[in-house]
Formats: sequence, C-alpha cells, structure tokens
Amino acid sequence: MYSLARSLLFRLDAETAHGLTLRGLDLAARVGLAARLGGERVADPVELMGLRFPNRVGLAAGLDKNGDHLDALGALGFGFVEVGTVTPRPQPGNPRPRLFRLPEAGAIINRMGFNNAGVDHLVAKVRASRFDGVIGINIGKNLTTPVEQAVDDYLICLEKVHAYAHYVTVNISSPNTPGLRNLQFGEHLDGLLSALREAGSRLDRDSGRRVPLAVKIAPDMEAEEVGLVADCLAANAIDAVIATNTTVSREAVAGLAHADEAGGLSGRPVFEASNAVIRELRRRLPEMPIVGVGGIDSGAAALAKREAGADLVQLYSGFIYRGPALVGECARALRDGA
Repeated sequence: MYSLARSLLFRLDAETAHGLTLRGLDLAARVGLAARLGGERVADPVELMGLRFPNRVGLAAGLDKNGDHLDALGALGFGFVEVGTVTPRPQPGNPRPRLFRLPEAGAIINRMGFNNAGVDHLVAKVRASRFDGVIGINIGKNLTTPVEQAVDDYLICLEKVHAYAHYVTVNISSPNTPGLRNLQFGEHLDGLLSALREAGSRLDRDSGRRVPLAVKIAPDMEAEEVGLVADCLAANAIDAVIATNTTVSREAVAGLAHADEAGGLSGRPVFEASNAVIRELRRRLPEMPIVGVGGIDSGAAALAKREAGADLVQLYSGFIYRGPALVGECARALRDGA
C-alpha cells in the first residue's frame, strides 16, 4: 500500500508531499488506523540514559520539527520519537525549494534551515501528546543569533523544554545554519556544553527529575576530530551522542539529478561515513550510549549500525523511501540479531 502512495506522492514537490503525508497520518491516527500502518510495536525494552525505551528504533529529528504529528508518528511502532530542531523564536527557514529527492541513491538533500514555529509552540504540542514512548526534543539556535551568542539560544530552549522532554538533544551539526558546525570544536564546544550541563543539572535538581543531554554530531570528521569531540563530551558528562547528521559530501551522488543542490545529504550515501564515526566514538567512549543514524533502509542496515557500536538507531530518509513497515523490520532485526 505504501509503495502505491509513494509513487503518487513522489510526483509532487518533496516538501509538499511531506506535508500531505503527515496530514494523512494525522487523519489515520484520529480514526484509529495509524497503528495498522506500522503494525504492532515490537517489544524489545532497553534501559539507557536512565530511560526505558520500548524498543531500539526511533524517528530522527527533522521530520516533525514542531511536534505537530507526534501521536500519529508514535503510533507507527517507534520506541522513541525526536522532535525539532526547535529554536527560541519562530523562523521560516530557507526559501523553497529546499528539499530534494535522489531516488537512485536512496537519498535526500535538504537545506530547510531550522524552519519551525518556535519553542513555545513545540512545548504546547508535546504537553498535549499521548505518545507513550520516549520523547526527545532537539534544540538549536536562531539564524540571526551570532555563533558567539549561540549558548544563549540553547539555554532558552533547554529551560523551556526540560519539563516535557525525556531527553534533550543539542544540535550543533546541521550544515544549513551558517557557522553552526563551528560549535563542534575546541573552546566553542566546551563552553557550550559546560553551560548546558550546569543549567541541566540545576533544572534536574529543581524539578526532582533527571533529563539526559545528548549531542548530535556531523559525519564529516576525521578520526582525530571525532576523538577531540569525544573527549569534550566525556569531560562535560554528556549522557549520549547521536551520530550522525547529514553530510556535505557529494562524492557518492556525483552526476545525479539534484546532487549539486546546497544542503545536507542524508540516506544511503551517508551510511558508511556515519558507521565510521560510530566505531570511533565507541572506541573512545566505551560506556556512553550512542544513537546511530544515517542510511538505515533495512533491518540489515539497522543491525550493521548496532554492530558498529550504536545502542539505539533512528530513521529518516529510509522511512521516507520504505514507509512505516521499516520501523518494525528494524526493531525485529535488532531484537533477534538477524
């Protein structure tokens, strides 16, 4: 059924199709049909970051930026759903078109630019949600906030989402906000993470509820750079790392339609690059939970992420191409090891 729907949706502009699909899922959820699309949630509970995940398969940030579709997406069998990236103030993002499919490569290029309705909107949606899995909230900075003042935006978001998130992800790796990836290195990273760790610990004490902090990093790093990031994560007692965001490389899609579009490339072409980062992180951080994301389009691909060192996985582009059936397929592969 999904293959038929996809053939129709793929005749439309990618962002238009994205919106129609989410509205269709909302309708299916309201009439009780969403759960049938993904099948019964696979039970494979695991304890990580002090949280109990119903299974190891999550939805990556970016698909539901505002938490508008949390219940519908959660009904598809995910153990956890990450919403965002959200910023303190609403912003429109980059001009359209800004989302492109590369079906020959099972890939997507996006330059959305953190388009979102602002943190207050997202918080209201999460508060109203009935999703019974783990909810992650991914936070970022507004385009107009200078990189030197980025910590202020992250702190505003952390303060506002803390009471409603099971965990919070610090997005410092999108290629679509100028200067953002500079926050992954050196004093920028240490200053940001130390400020967030201090604020998070204070919020935890005040609320009597611990909310883990995760950091999402890019795949476009050499092993030595990954090692420097890993050292900083450990020094600031970060609870988990998400590897990885999209890539700016076009080597794997050279010559394909849309390959030269600016933005981050996701899907199958980033699979090996993200796995390499995961392996290096696991070597450097043997105890830290790792969420593997990038190019998972089958149960076998999910299992390969696990074998590289990931404890959990997240879907995005593969979910667009394969549909809800991919969620259960990946969860069963991770549960059964095959």
